[in-house]
Amino acid sequence: MRTDPLDLLGIDYVEFYVSNARQAAHFYRTVLGLRPAAYAGLETGSRDRSSYVLSRRNVRFVLTAALLPDLDHPIAAFVARHGDGVKDIALRVHDAEAAYVEALRRGGRGVCEPHTLEDQHGPVVKATIATYGDVVHSFVSRTGYTGAFLPGYRPIDNPPPAPETGLAAIDHIVGNVELGRMEEWVAFYRDVLGFRQLIHFDDQDISTEYSALMSKVMANGTGKIKFPINEPAEGRKKSQIEEYLEYNGQPGVQHIALATGDILASVDALRTHGLAFLRVPDAYYEELEQRVGRLDEHAADLAERGILVDRDEEGYLLQIFSQPVQDRPTLFYEIIQRKGSRGFGKGNFRALFEAIEREQALRGNL
Repeated sequence: MRTDPLDLLGIDYVEFYVSNARQAAHFYRTVLGLRPAAYAGLETGSRDRSSYVLSRRNVRFVLTAALLPDLDHPIAAFVARHGDGVKDIALRVHDAEAAYVEALRRGGRGVCEPHTLEDQHGPVVKATIATYGDVVHSFVSRTGYTGAFLPGYRPIDNPPPAPETGLAAIDHIVGNVELGRMEEWVAFYRDVLGFRQLIHFDDQDISTEYSALMSKVMANGTGKIKFPINEPAEGRKKSQIEEYLEYNGQPGVQHIALATGDILASVDALRTHGLAFLRVPDAYYEELEQRVGRLDEHAADLAERGILVDRDEEGYLLQIFSQPVQDRPTLFYEIIQRKGSRGFGKGNFRALFEAIEREQALRGNL
C-alpha cells in the first residue's frame, strides 16, 4: 500500500525550450544517438509550438520551440532570456493529481493544475509546480497509456538512423542557484518533494586557486532521482557558477549526467559524432592506480580519452564532461559509468574545475 501521495517513480522526460526544435533534434540524434520517437506541431494541431521527442533506453528528451514571432510567448521569452535550456524535469508518479495537491500542501507553488490529456491510446494526467529559476517539475501519470508520448503527439515512423552511443539512463541533473540560496532549494526538495540529502560538498572540497562552489546532493527515497544543487562561494575570480548565472540570466539546469555501461565505447562514439569534451592535463593520469586503486580499465585508455576516475568505499566511477552544447556557456553533459560507487567524483573536483577555468579564460570570463 502506498503511503506517500507523491510516490515518485522516476524521471519521465526532460523538456528543453530551444530556438529551433528541428535543428536541435538533429543534434541530439546525430551526436548523442537519441532516436526520434514522436512529434507535435502544425500538422498535429499545435498552433504555437513544435516539439520533437527523442529517446533511447531510459533517456527521453523533448525539444520544444515557439512557432510564432511573439516575444511574449512563454517559449520565446524563455529562449530570449536563457538561450536553449531545460524547462521541465517531469517526474513520473502513480497519481499526478494527488502528487500536485500534496506538493502544494507542503509549500510548493503551482504552475499548472491537474488536467487530463486523452486520445485513442488512453489518458495521461499532468500537473506542474515551480522550482528554481524558470525550471518546473511536472507530475505525469500515464498508467495504461499506449501512445508514442502524450496525446497530441504522433509517432515518427521510420525515423532516420541514430548512432549507438551506449547512453542508457539519466543518472542525475544538476541545478545552479545564486549565492546564499542553496539551502532554500535543499529545503524545497526535502520538504515539498520528500527528498533526503545524500552528500554535502563545501568550498574546501570544491575549490581551485581562483574560485570555489558549494553543493548538496538531494535524492528521492528510492535514490532513482538525484538532484545536486550548486551555489557559488567566495573566490579570487569568477566561478563557473557565477559565469553560468550571468549567461543564463538566473538559476537553471547546469548539466545532465547520462549513464552508460561502457564509458570507453560511449566516449569514442560521442566524440566521433561531434561532442567536444573538457580535457584535464596528462599529469592527472600519472600513478592513477596508486591513487584510486586497481581498475578494470587500462590507465592508458582512460588517459587517451580524458576520462576521470574516483573511488569510494563502495567502488569506483568513471566520468567525463562535455563542453557547453550551445553558444552560451551554460548547459553541458556528463557521461558517467558507475562500478559500485554512488558518489559524484569528489576526488576529481579540482582537476575538473581547473579544466573548466581554462575554458572560462579562453572566453574571457575567469
